[in-house]
Amino acid sequence: MAALRQLWSTITDRHGLGVAVFIGVAVLFWVLVLIVLPQLAMFDVSLRHNLPRPEIGGPADVYTLKNYSYFLFGNGALNTLDIGVLVKTLIAAVIVTLLDIVICYPIAFILAHSATGVAARMMVIGLIVPFWINDILRAFAFRILFGATGVINGIGQALGLWSSPIDFIRADVALYAGLAYTYTLLMVFSIYNAVETLDRNQIEAARDMGASWWRVHWRVVLPVAKPGIASGATMVFMLTAGALAAPQILGGPSNLWFTQIIYQWFNDAGDWQRGSAYATILLGVCLAFVFLMMRVFKVSIGAIGR
Repeated sequence: MAALRQLWSTITDRHGLGVAVFIGVAVLFWVLVLIVLPQLAMFDVSLRHNLPRPEIGGPADVYTLKNYSYFLFGNGALNTLDIGVLVKTLIAAVIVTLLDIVICYPIAFILAHSATGVAARMMVIGLIVPFWINDILRAFAFRILFGATGVINGIGQALGLWSSPIDFIRADVALYAGLAYTYTLLMVFSIYNAVETLDRNQIEAARDMGASWWRVHWRVVLPVAKPGIASGATMVFMLTAGALAAPQILGGPSNLWFTQIIYQWFNDAGDWQRGSAYATILLGVCLAFVFLMMRVFKVSIGAIGR
């Protein structure tokens, strides 16, 4: 509460009472109406039976854990299919997050401490302009790139790197590449926001003392960048685990994402109660995993917020 009062005082002093009230109302509306209430409503639906419309609100409309037990045990035995898909989705989200960290960390560092003037502006434009294209169109573009008769297979065969087309779709290469590309900006600017605060003199001092570049990054840059990496990784992981369009378009024939199961319960089966339970399970597992990783790497929520 003290932090909120201090934030309110700072905004009021700098921008006036009107702006402070507008920001407070907008944030409250965003958090309460668009996040908290829908999640509570979905959780309430997940605890209900899938009843015909005339029976809703009647004596049969009582709370139950049947939808959650179905995820674990299905029709009696252990539900290895749905549990396996959830685990696979989480592993894939971790892989995509790690790919983004590896790709975006050097870009963010160069943007913060090496690129200046025209070079910096061109890097920012190069990062932003591709995202003017719709997500669905980008996904189909990746399918064309990685298809059996796509650009990458064509170039590889022309150069003699491989003799027959590689099925990048079935191997999930296209899916991981497409998801990693989709959330690049979130990771780049999260890390950039943290690395930008690093004093360049600290890097120069480490170099003057004979430290190699990898040691400079490990000892000097990464401790400063850790909150930004954690913030970007949280967003990329959550969005990847909850992705639907990219797995539908770029996933192979045998690939199944947990969000696709949720979609099937809602739309194909018409069982909103079980779909809500599965969505709640995905949200809960993802949040638990994120908080676990924050504890393992000793990153606080306050550090991520900065």
